Order: sequence, then C-alpha cells, then structure tokens
Amino acid sequence: MSTGSVNINRTVWILAMVSLFADFASEMLYPIVPVYLKEIGFSIALIGVLEGIAEFVVGLTKGYFGNLSDQRGRRLPFVRMGYALSAISKPLMAFFIYPVWIFFARTIDRLGKGMRSAARDAILAGESTPHTRARVFGFHRGWDTVGAILGPSAALAFLHFYPGAYRPLFFWAFIPGVISVALLFMLHEKKIIKHEKEKTLHPKKAIPFFSFFSFWREGSQQYRRLVIGLLLFALANSSDAFLLLQAKAITGSDTITISAYIFYNIIYAAAAFPMGMLADRWGLKKTILGGMTLFVVVYSGFAYMSWNGEKSDYVMLIFILFLLYGLYAAATEGISKALISNLVDRNKTATALGLYGSLQSICTLLSSSMAGFIWMLRGASFTFLAAAILAISSIIWLLLVPVRNESSSHDS
Repeated sequence: MSTGSVNINRTVWILAMVSLFADFASEMLYPIVPVYLKEIGFSIALIGVLEGIAEFVVGLTKGYFGNLSDQRGRRLPFVRMGYALSAISKPLMAFFIYPVWIFFARTIDRLGKGMRSAARDAILAGESTPHTRARVFGFHRGWDTVGAILGPSAALAFLHFYPGAYRPLFFWAFIPGVISVALLFMLHEKKIIKHEKEKTLHPKKAIPFFSFFSFWREGSQQYRRLVIGLLLFALANSSDAFLLLQAKAITGSDTITISAYIFYNIIYAAAAFPMGMLADRWGLKKTILGGMTLFVVVYSGFAYMSWNGEKSDYVMLIFILFLLYGLYAAATEGISKALISNLVDRNKTATALGLYGSLQSICTLLSSSMAGFIWMLRGASFTFLAAAILAISSIIWLLLVPVRNESSSHDS
C-alpha cells in the first residue's frame, strides 16, 4: 500500500499496525461466530439481538469515553485500555456456551471498541489537516482491513485441517490481540491545547455518563444534518452476519463463505487509501454517496438471490457482490469520520465522533434486531430489500443537504 507523496507520519503508521493486529484477532472469529452461535443453539433472531446489543454497547461507550477524552485532554489511556479489553474477550467466548456468558464476553469486546474508537480517531484527525483527513483515515482503514484479510485466512486454513473445530480459534485469536496492545506503548501522549475559558468551565471532575448528548445542541447545523443522514443509513445497515449467513445458505459451504468474506476485505483494504485520496480531491460527501449507492446494489442482489430458488449458479454473483461491498465500505467508513472531523473544533473531535458513534449504534441495535425478526417472519429476500429501500431514502436526504467538507475550524 503506497502512500505516494502523502505524508503519513509515525503515529498514523503505528495506529495502522495496531488496528491491523486487532482486526486480525477479531476477523479471525467474525465469519465463524454466527455459525458457531447457531451450532451451540442460538436462533437467527437471538443472533440479531446479540449483535444489536453488542453494537449498542459500543455506541454508548463511544460517546461517553469520547467526551471524557476531550474533557481530560488525553487519548492514549482510552486507546490502550480499549484494545486490551477486546484482546481479553477473545478466549472468553470459548470457555462456556451459556447465552448469558456469550453476551457477557461479546459485551466486553464491544466495550473495548467503544472505549478506544473516538480517542483513536481524534488522534488520527489531529495528525492531519482538513485537506488530507480523508486519506489519513483511508490509510488507517486500509491497514485495519489487511488484518481483516489475515484473520479469516488464518481461520480458513485452520478449519481446512480441523473442520468444525471453532472453539480453538477463540484462543488463537488472543495472540494478535496482545500484539496490538504492545504496539501502543510505542506512542506518547500529545497534549491537547484548550482555550482558557474551557479550562475554567471544565475542571477535572466526574463526567455524567450521558453528558455527551449535549453536543447535539452545541454542534453546528451542518453536523446535525450530516449525522441525521448517516443515521438513517445506519438503520438500513444491519450486521454483516446476515450477509454471511445467507452466503452460507446459498452455497452450503464454510469455505466459499469465508473466502468471499476474505475477498471483500481484500477489496476494502486495497481501495480504502485510494478512496480517501479521491475524496480529498473530488469531495467527501460525493464519495460517501457513491458508496451508499453500491450498498443498495449489493443488498438488492442478495434480495434477488434469496427470492430465486435456483441457487447453484450464484457463487460468482456472491463474489461480485462482495467486491462491490468492499468498495462501498472503502467509500464510507473512514471518510464519514473525516467529514465529521472537518465540521467540529479540534478539542471537540472525540465528543463529536463519539456522539455519532453512539447514535449510530443505537440505530444498529434497531437494525440488527429488526433484521433478525423480519428474516424469521418474512424471509431473507424481504429483509435485504427493505434495507435497500431504506438506504435509498438516506441517499436522497444527503443529496438535499448541503455540507461543507473542504474547510474547517478544526485547525484554526
């Protein structure tokens, strides 16, 4: 992954490698978790609720710890503890198979993500300018996704020699998780400069858990309009577990399903940095809208395959759709964070991103839970088609909302 003439500094590189190893650990498990859960007795609806609650935990903690990071003027403690919790959670899911324990282990993992995400993204925003922010976030997402290639690849190789042996993978995933935490100790905290007025208004004291929601009123109108459009899209975008479950149902093969997921991550990793550079030149909102359009195509394609009874010839189509899904992810995930960062002051970046993450995860809770129940009541085709239609409504909203994305008070 060449950075060309773009100045990607040491801090961005280290955070990219941290994310690579952390995602190696997580994505080693992600493709097999829904299959593993079904094997130990979870229904499709319960899997949907589990994924929704997990993302809900991520969201609430993103907002709280993002706000706490801004108030304390520190980033690294939240990043280190967050990655540590996620690493510890990996083997926990293999110890017991009771639903309450599985929910606990999955919640620990998501708590770690919620604790670190806003602070880490604020560091990335601080290491860039408004005119290079999308490519910095894209660079980070690209290497993060390299881990998402290595993880499923390792899982695929393991299952080739030990078919159906899912539980040992949870213990192996602990190793790259520990490496990701160790790399963070190569970074040093950079002091966040605050205005004198803010220092007097926010002394070091207990921060109410839900106080970050007040930023909705404090943020600009552009921030609110953008976030509303992104949240509408989040309601359409349920857990990827449903795509994996349907791919497995169509092909009947763990190997093809995991291979398609690896292929998706290869496309994502290869496209993330170029998409960031494109967004910096072409426009962040335009790039995001292009990605959302690809999402509609992918979900419409899965709806078609689910509706049609003849499934033997769909392997190639599944790979094509996962290719488009990788391009969608590269065009939206990091770039949406870059666009939000461009609309807020530097010392409020973690709070703004954290609030967005919280609201997004509430929508994901609703989306994944509803998708699970709709799947059981109306089938897979209706589930994917409804998501595509809702995504179209979010595209229309964002098309009608003007968003300034090339200049910002962030570095003023």
